[in-house]
Amino acid sequence: MVHTPRMLRISEISYSVEGRPLFEEASAVIPEGHKVGLVGRNGAGKTTLFRIIRGELALDGGDISLPSRAKIGGVAQEVPSSDVSLIDTVLAADTERAALMAEAETATEAGRIADIQSRLADIDAWSAEGRAASILKGLGFDDAEQQMPCSDFSGGWRMRVSLAGVLFAQPDLLLLDEPTNYLDLEGSIWLENYLAKYPHTVIIISHDRGLLNRAVGGILHLEDRKLTYYQGPYDQFARQRAEQRAVQAAMAKKQQARREHMQAFVDRFKAKASKAKQAQSRLKMIEKMDMISTPEQAAKRVFTFPEPEELSPPIISIEGGSTGYTAGKPVLSRLNLRIDQDDRIALLGKNGQGKSTLSKLLSDRLVLMDGKAVKANKLRIGFFAQHQVDELHVNETPLQHMISARPGVLHSKLRAQLAGFGLGADQAETEVGRLSGGQKARLSLLLATLDAPHLLILDEPTNHLDIESREALVEALTQYSGAVILVSHDMHLLSMVADRLWLVSNGTVTPYEDDLESYRKMLLQPTKPVSKNSKPAETPKPKRASREDILALRAEVRKSEARVEKINDMRDKLAKKLADPALYEDTKVGELEVWNKKYAEVMQALERAEGLWMTALEKLEKASA
Repeated sequence: MVHTPRMLRISEISYSVEGRPLFEEASAVIPEGHKVGLVGRNGAGKTTLFRIIRGELALDGGDISLPSRAKIGGVAQEVPSSDVSLIDTVLAADTERAALMAEAETATEAGRIADIQSRLADIDAWSAEGRAASILKGLGFDDAEQQMPCSDFSGGWRMRVSLAGVLFAQPDLLLLDEPTNYLDLEGSIWLENYLAKYPHTVIIISHDRGLLNRAVGGILHLEDRKLTYYQGPYDQFARQRAEQRAVQAAMAKKQQARREHMQAFVDRFKAKASKAKQAQSRLKMIEKMDMISTPEQAAKRVFTFPEPEELSPPIISIEGGSTGYTAGKPVLSRLNLRIDQDDRIALLGKNGQGKSTLSKLLSDRLVLMDGKAVKANKLRIGFFAQHQVDELHVNETPLQHMISARPGVLHSKLRAQLAGFGLGADQAETEVGRLSGGQKARLSLLLATLDAPHLLILDEPTNHLDIESREALVEALTQYSGAVILVSHDMHLLSMVADRLWLVSNGTVTPYEDDLESYRKMLLQPTKPVSKNSKPAETPKPKRASREDILALRAEVRKSEARVEKINDMRDKLAKKLADPALYEDTKVGELEVWNKKYAEVMQALERAEGLWMTALEKLEKASA
C-alpha cells in the first residue's frame, strides 16, 4: 500500500554514526501546517535528523517521504560578507521570484510575458519588499541598516539575515536549529509570534521553554533512538512524560521483585538434584527478561554557586551617572540606580540600546564619565558573557583551566568544583575543544563564580544549555545569596529568576513596572508607547496599601499555600498507589487507567493552585513595597 505523505512521513528509519546507532526503526508523521518542537538530550541526534530530512545523509534503513515539489528550508550558515544590501540579500532568498523578476526584464514573447506576470501575481511578488523589510525589522534591523551592505555586520548579525531570508522564502517545511541562540529577547519574541502564524510546516530544535510553549502545537521527542509525537506544547508534554515515568517506575519495581523472587528460588535449589531442572528453567527466564529500566531522574546538570558573605546595602549606588566609549558621547546618561545583594534584575531593551554597556559599567569594564558611584567595600563581581565561552583555551582541559585560576589548590578540590557544575571525571580531563557547547558554557560559568561574587552579571547564559541544565540554573540562581543582573532571550528563565525589570532605552535606564508578559505584548504592538508605567529609578513608590488590605492579602497567601500543601499530599498518595506492583496485574487494567487519570487531574490542579499562590504572593509583595 502506497502512503501519500500528509507532509513529512518518517518510516522506520535506522542510522548509525561510526557503529553507534542514533535511530533504530524510528517513525513519526508530521501533518501539513503543524508547528513542532524537536526535543531530546544533547547528542541524541536532533541535528542529524534534520540532515537526514534534507537528504544530506544516507539512511541505513527505512524511508523519509515528503510531497513531491515540497521545498525544505533552514539556516545552514551566516550569509557571506558582501556589498549586497540586507534587503536585497533577503529578496534574493526567494529564488523563484528573483528568477522571474530577472526574466521579466528580458522576455519578449507575449505568451511568456503573460505567464511570468501571472506567476508573479500568484506568489504575491509585488508586496515582497514590504514583507522582507518587515521580517528584517522584526529581527532587529532598522530601515537605514536594511540598506547597508552585509559586510558592515558581524557573523551573529549575518546569521539573522540568513534567518530573515529563509523566513521570507517561506519553504513548505521550515527546519530551524536553535534559532534563538543568535537573537536577543526582542528578536526571540518576534520570532515566536511569526512562527505561530507561519503558513506552512515548521520543525524547530530548541531548548527555549517559552518558545516551545507558545510557538508550537506538538512535541517530537527523540529518546532511546525512537521518535514519539506528543500533541500540545512543551509543558503538556512534560506532564505526560512525568505520568509515564511514574507508571514506568512502578512497572520496573514490580519486575525487579519478580526477578528477585525467581533468583531466590534458583539460589536455594540449584544445588539440589530434584529441583535442578526447575532452577535451570527459572534461570533461563531471568536471562530472557527484557528489563524495564527505571526512568532516569532528568539528569540534572547541577550548578553549585559558592555563597558570598553579606555586605551592607546598597552594594552599588549610582547618582546622575553617564558612561560610554568616547569622551563627550555617552551611550547611557541620567543613571540613578541602586542594587542590593538580594536583587534579581533582568535588563530589557532592544539590541544596541546599551544593555551590554550597562553590564560593562557595573562590572568595572567601563568607568563613569559623569556622576557619582558608590560601591560596597570588598564587593566582588562575577561576569559571564557568551564571548567568554569562545575565549576558553581549546587545547587545555577544564582541570588545567581551574589550576591556572586557582594555583596551589588541591586538585581533588578543583575536581569536586568541576563536578558541582556537571563536569565529571571524564570531562575534567577532556580538551575543551572536544567538549559540547553546554559543557563549555558550564565551565565558563564556574570560572565566573569561583570568587563567590556578591553580584553576578549573566549575559545570555543559556545558549547551548539543554532544558534540564536551564532548570538547574534557575534552581541555583534562586538559592544563590548574591545579586543577579540577567540579560537573556529565554523568557522562562527571566520569569523564574527576575523580580525586578530595568528597561534600557532612549539613552537611559528606568524600572519597568509591568511584568514580562506585558513587555512581550508591548513589543508585538510597537505603535503603543513604551510603557505607561515606566518611571525613572528615583521616582517615589506609589502610596502603600492599607493595613486591612495587607491583612486580607496575607490571609489569601496562607489559604493558597494550604491548598498547594493539600494537593501535594494527594499527589504523594497517588504516586504511592501507582508504585504498587499489584496495580499492574492483567486483571486491573481498567483500575490502572482510573488511577492514571486521577494522577493527571491532580497534577493539573497542582499547577493551577501554584499559579494562584504565586499571584497572591506577588500582590502581597506589591502592596507591602
